[in-house]
Amino acid sequence: MVAEAAPLERGQRVRLADQLYGKIFESIASGRLNVGDKLPSEHEICDQFGVSRPVVREALLRLRADGLVTAHQGLGTFVSHQPAPRLKTFPDVQNVGAYLRAQEVRVALEGDAARLAALRRNDEQLERIAAAHRAFVAALEQGQVSAEADLAFHASIADASGNDFYWGVLENIHEAISGFMRLSLSLTRTGSRQRAQRVADEHAAILSAIREQDGERARVAMQFHLGQARHRLVDRERD
Repeated sequence: MVAEAAPLERGQRVRLADQLYGKIFESIASGRLNVGDKLPSEHEICDQFGVSRPVVREALLRLRADGLVTAHQGLGTFVSHQPAPRLKTFPDVQNVGAYLRAQEVRVALEGDAARLAALRRNDEQLERIAAAHRAFVAALEQGQVSAEADLAFHASIADASGNDFYWGVLENIHEAISGFMRLSLSLTRTGSRQRAQRVADEHAAILSAIREQDGERARVAMQFHLGQARHRLVDRERD
């Protein structure tokens, strides 16, 4: 069963496909749909949520892209992975569709910002990035890390790129970025020690590349980090 049978809210800032993605995502995270379960047909989902077939297809396509469901021709769509069950306790889990779309933008945008930061940063900017990393790691070790601490690290890199447009675009999707970070960091705080260490190590790799002024390595390290953050959110096996 996919969530509760209730029409989606038109006219809201969150797109219909994102809302539907969130409903199905929450059903998988909560255990109403488990690995191997078959989702209702496109027609049934249309009727349940009062949306058109293109909206349903977009939501299902993105669920497949995130590895949560698999489509089998002639048989239907089945749950293939589950996110961490504790995700269902977070109040904004149904917004995860919009958060993940923003994450796609960040991979391209912040990867290049990190590359330019490595090539253009001065000593003062490098110290701000390093200080933000130290603050993030200290908070992570105490189990008190916040979205603001994570954002400060990423913002300091965007600033060091020497191009204000990078931070301008990030500000435009600030709400979605902060939401993604809240969910991701909540999982990290309540997850394994190894999960927290991986996040810290990924930040350290980005900082190292920027310190050594290796632009390509900085870009790859940032894109790897953002990709891993996405995987950690949607796959319970990435704890």
